[in-house]
Amino acid sequence: MWYFAWVLGLPLAAAFAILNAMWFELMEEDRKKENPDIS
Repeated sequence: MWYFAWVLGLPLAAAFAILNAMWFELMEEDRKKENPDIS
């Protein structure tokens, strides 16, 4: 039964990591739009 935790947990953790990376990219783009002199 432990494998259910792995089968459900690993894709959930991967999806969270991907969404987190996408969110950080969007926040970085917004910051660059507000302050174009910051690279």
